[in-house]
Amino acid sequence: MKILGIGVDIIQNKRIKASIRNHKFKDRIFSSKELKLSSYSKNKIGFFSKRFAAKEAFAKALGTGFRNNLNFKDIEIMNDKLGKPYYAKTKKIINIIRKEFRVKNFNCFLSISDEKEYSTAFAIIEKS
Repeated sequence: MKILGIGVDIIQNKRIKASIRNHKFKDRIFSSKELKLSSYSKNKIGFFSKRFAAKEAFAKALGTGFRNNLNFKDIEIMNDKLGKPYYAKTKKIINIIRKEFRVKNFNCFLSISDEKEYSTAFAIIEKS
């Protein structure tokens, strides 16, 4: 397996705390599935902060940032049955990765964590 990209991000939770009060911010950054998932979370600030950091980390792993028609909402973070976070492989993300790295098959890995003041995310894109 070959690593195609690595990205990491850290964010101060109080920045997200202020931003999520604005519905336009949430609608611009988070998918409808993510917004629905947030209703089950007791720690809304941690929920949104970790996902924001994960989106930034993914854009860094791509090496492009938010360019070439890539938006925050295009990067969707979900959780499996055990709670492990993962990047949803949408058609747009698949096409971007295939074009950017010229690969057919790939895997994306995500680790997210938070503390009282900060949230962090680490992303890897790997050729499979």
